[in-house]
Amino acid sequence: MKKYIALAAVAVAAGGTLLAAPGADAAPAASPVASGVAAQNAPRGAAPGAGPVVPATAYNGACGSGYVQKDSMALSTLGVVYLTYNSSNGYNCVVTVRANPGTKLYMEAGVQLYGSDTYKNDFGLYTTYAGPVYVHAPGQCINWWGHIDTEFKEKDKDHCG
Repeated sequence: MKKYIALAAVAVAAGGTLLAAPGADAAPAASPVASGVAAQNAPRGAAPGAGPVVPATAYNGACGSGYVQKDSMALSTLGVVYLTYNSSNGYNCVVTVRANPGTKLYMEAGVQLYGSDTYKNDFGLYTTYAGPVYVHAPGQCINWWGHIDTEFKEKDKDHCG
């Protein structure tokens, strides 16, 4: 279902009307219900013949204090989806960060407790990042995903326990 909602958002965006999530460009926050932004690194190139360039996009701290990066997925050269966890409160957090901020592109960050029908996601036309989104899942598996423009990746039944 989450993929269909994301595709519907792209269709709405193509028509020129899409409402951005509130607080998409707000200051950093420590709470799992607030969003934030921090500086990110510029991309770095690779030597010729070294394969695809992986963006040097650093986790931007948008999830708040106490969150430690646990995993990431590169979205081609467009950016990276980060999964963080706060062991003191049991929340996982996902944020999708662009390698080259600029013109607004469709972006999404999402997370879901594995086996649940409900999920949290943030999507829209953004210049820098999507998210953060949170799920309380201590000792449980999660599904998490990110989307920038035409690149989409997800991991299901992941980071169990």
